[in-house]
Amino acid sequence: MEHPLHRDATRILADIRSGQLTAVDLMEATLDRIAQVNPVVNAVVSLRAADALLNEAREADRTDQKGPLHGLPFAVKDLANVAGIATSMGSTALKGTIPDTSDIMVQRIQDAGAIIIGKTNTPEFGLGSHTFNSVFGETQNAHLHGKSAGGSSGGAAVALATHMVALADGSDMMGSLRNPAGWNGVYGLRPTWGRVPSEPRGDTYLHQLATNGPMARTPSDLALLLDVQSGPDSRQPLSRTAQPTLPEINAGRSLRLAWLGDWGGAYAMEPGVIDTCTAAMSGYDVADIGPPFPAEQLWDAWITLRSWSVAQNLGPLYTDKSTRNSLKPEAIWEVERGLALSLVDVERASLIRSNWFSIASKLFEIYDGLVLPTAQCFPFPISWDWPKEIAGRKMDTYHRWMEVVVPASLIGLPALAVPIPGQHMGLQIIGRQDADLQLLQFGLTWHSSL
Repeated sequence: MEHPLHRDATRILADIRSGQLTAVDLMEATLDRIAQVNPVVNAVVSLRAADALLNEAREADRTDQKGPLHGLPFAVKDLANVAGIATSMGSTALKGTIPDTSDIMVQRIQDAGAIIIGKTNTPEFGLGSHTFNSVFGETQNAHLHGKSAGGSSGGAAVALATHMVALADGSDMMGSLRNPAGWNGVYGLRPTWGRVPSEPRGDTYLHQLATNGPMARTPSDLALLLDVQSGPDSRQPLSRTAQPTLPEINAGRSLRLAWLGDWGGAYAMEPGVIDTCTAAMSGYDVADIGPPFPAEQLWDAWITLRSWSVAQNLGPLYTDKSTRNSLKPEAIWEVERGLALSLVDVERASLIRSNWFSIASKLFEIYDGLVLPTAQCFPFPISWDWPKEIAGRKMDTYHRWMEVVVPASLIGLPALAVPIPGQHMGLQIIGRQDADLQLLQFGLTWHSSL
């Protein structure tokens, strides 16, 4: 008999609704799978006690359907708060912090009937596309022992790829959904910015870079979770209203795509990355175009706005001498850069961002999607902090090797990461604003051809 966790999430949930599978049987299978796999990969952290989880599963079996995720075990990325479960964000400065309330996105998942079993591992504060931290240690790539899982949603991607969970949430500022999806052979969607609301804390207007989103083993499962996560929040002025995607995804779709590759040589690529990606696109409607905007301008705007945002988030921990020394060097570097910025620096970066959005909008009058690799290198040794060099080119920051994800992140566009089977690499298809459904429909076409 097929193991329950080898099924798609939509199939698992349908089996629960029909009575062919109980929440208790699913929870037992989940805990058995975690016990078997997690000691090797270290993707699931802060796992709750089995007795408590089985009791919640029994309660789910006794009650009416609560929502579309009723009875599904779910592990939340350890950047988001779950009431009653420790949130560390991978930092010793926050280790043991137990929130009283769940974040908006998490509460929506709980309200949909999911049973939160614990957390998935992440780099400290999600900084860096390599999942390791001083609280829980490092997460192994799902398929390459001794290699990086990517990040910052590395724990989520590996938990999915190793069938410990059927759905996972991720977040994406600088490829944190896309890079680990590509390296571990799963799907991830960075939604249009504002579709999945963040927390109504502090400034709710200026820092439009990071977003939560879904990860899964199929595009239909992405749509399922995206619909649960999505929807406006009245406390946030820039949150968006969107139509559900799951009811429409089965249509499938072909897209007119523009291949941007290494952005005209601007992005250093490990040998084999470009060839792997172009071979995977064979048979699709793809035009090879030149770089539509200066890469250095994009990078300059990105690191300015990113450091400015990080400084606002982590500034209190940096200012407090009791926690500053617990921050990793990359976090301190970001905060210090952000605090040193002037209003002129920020305005200049925002103008570049605005100009790039204008150019991208014109591209979408011709093409449905812009295509790039999900990373500039294949999974590297887990012992590295980050790649210091790619193809003979020095990486001058801890995140320069992920520059390829900036075009979407800078202007809040949706981007779908699709896997290239057996290659430890993926493609990111960037769509126009609010084209989330269109990308998911293409993802279904991609998935059906694998």
